[in-house]
Amino acid sequence: MKITDAKFAGSCTRVSSKPGRRLPEFAFIGRSNVGKSSLINMLTGNGRLAMTSSTPGKTKLINHFLINDSWYLVDLPGYGYARMGRDSRDELQKIISDYILSSEELVCLFVLVDSRHDIMRSDLDFLAGLGENGVPFAIIFTKCDKQSATATAAQIEKDKELLLREWEELPPMFTSSSAKKTGREQILDYIESLLSVK
Repeated sequence: MKITDAKFAGSCTRVSSKPGRRLPEFAFIGRSNVGKSSLINMLTGNGRLAMTSSTPGKTKLINHFLINDSWYLVDLPGYGYARMGRDSRDELQKIISDYILSSEELVCLFVLVDSRHDIMRSDLDFLAGLGENGVPFAIIFTKCDKQSATATAAQIEKDKELLLREWEELPPMFTSSSAKKTGREQILDYIESLLSVK
């Protein structure tokens, strides 16, 4: 897939307030500071589309970006940011849950995991919730340029083993580097394959 047009379409905190055009949605989520905004900018070829920050927890709204005038890329708030107050965390959780469980246009949720570390309990719990609610998802391992290819491959294999303790079957998985544009073609081709059967 080639992205020829990507533009901001609106922000909301509830599904009832998302953009009026009902188009297929592909959403991105992960723990705070996992590299989500950088990945979105890399995929769309627009370095300033999604707001990037070294401060975790920057995204606090559901942001819709209209891609090729035919589908939405959805940037969701991150989860697992411990320094945020309880009330703020609870509100973000409501925003995330409302979208994931209520958006009828959601085709696939891409869950981002840092390729340098063991998949965390909060990630496993989040994925378990997706499984319980029948939410289709895929995993993207981010920041694969931050260590050697051998170290990345070993860590991902370890994460797969951790996942297989709780899942009978692994979801689609992708590796990515926003800096080197690794994984861009594979992720966009997967989105295109899902659009073709809509």
